[in-house]
Amino acid sequence: MSTTTSWPPRRSTAIFPAALIAIMLALLLPAAAADSPIYTRGGIAIKGADPVAYFTEGKPVKGQKKFETEWKGAKWHFSSAQNRDMFVANPEKFAPQYGGYCSFAVSHGYTAKIDIDAWAIVDDKLYLNYSTGVLSLWETDIPGHIESANKNWPDVLN
Repeated sequence: MSTTTSWPPRRSTAIFPAALIAIMLALLLPAAAADSPIYTRGGIAIKGADPVAYFTEGKPVKGQKKFETEWKGAKWHFSSAQNRDMFVANPEKFAPQYGGYCSFAVSHGYTAKIDIDAWAIVDDKLYLNYSTGVLSLWETDIPGHIESANKNWPDVLN
C-alpha cells in the first residue's frame, strides 16, 4: 500500500504543531506569573471571611460588603463596622499569615488556595490551610512548618 504526500502540506497538518505549541504556552504561562501578595477570589481576600472574627468569635464568620475596606490591593469584608475598624487600626495583627495562602503549601515552597474552615491561631497569628486534612498535616509540626514558611515567604510568590 502506498501513500502519497503532497507539498505544501494540507492546512490542517501545518496548523497542528502551531496549535499544540500555543496550547502548551497557555498552560505554562499562568504558572510562570507571580501570585498576588494576598490570596483573593474576585479581588476579595480570604473568600470574604472576616479575619477579625477568628480572634473575637473563635470561628470563621462571613463578612459583608457594606463593612469593606481595602488593604494591600485586596478587598476585605467584615461582619461588623467594629471588626472593620479594628482591622484598619492594625491590619498586621488580624490578617492571616502568608497573605492568606495555605500555610502548609507555603512551608513546602508553593502557594495554594484555602478553606476558611481550616485555620489555627498560633502565638496570636492566624494561619489558614487548603483543607481540614491539610490542616491536620500542618499540625503535626506547627513550629517546623511556620519556620519553613517564614523562610519561603514572600519569595514563594515568584
